[in-house]
Amino acid sequence: MLPNSAALPTLETPRLRLRALETRDIQAVFAIFSDPQTMRYWSRPAMRELSEAEELVKEIGKLAASRTLFQWGLAFREDDAVVGTCTLAWLDWTHRRAELGYALASPYWRRGYMSEALPVLLRHAFFDLALRRLEADVDPRNEASLRLLDKLSFKREGYLRERYDVNGELQDTVLLGLLARERAGG
Repeated sequence: MLPNSAALPTLETPRLRLRALETRDIQAVFAIFSDPQTMRYWSRPAMRELSEAEELVKEIGKLAASRTLFQWGLAFREDDAVVGTCTLAWLDWTHRRAELGYALASPYWRRGYMSEALPVLLRHAFFDLALRRLEADVDPRNEASLRLLDKLSFKREGYLRERYDVNGELQDTVLLGLLARERAGG
């Protein structure tokens, strides 16, 4: 099922808001994706120039319009400051699947923000978008992310050795999947 609306809906939790990224968020996007600590387990290197964040925000808008990627800014409800992103990538409407991605600026780690945001995104993916399957691709050294996905009922489905080469470092990946019918809480 292909949704009709071209705009990303705003999704809210008690402390957070998942909303469309805007030009005003470029500096925040750069702060997230230029931080080597945040990008440690990503499949691409940290950004070096603000122009990379500007291009990313533009590309996110284009891909949302084409319905192949939905990437929300993760903002605090109190001040609307973006501190992370949550993504449904590689949307495949025929097979009703997508890849889940997320990033949180390192100063905000270990405060439960992703544990609060991702269930709302999963509900949107499975119920509003009628997706059947979500997948995630995680560096096996990223124990916090693996624990979070385990808590969200994702199942480990595979292990790919040396899948990525980031700055000369070969990285393995764990593949995880969650079916709509398996989602904790229905």
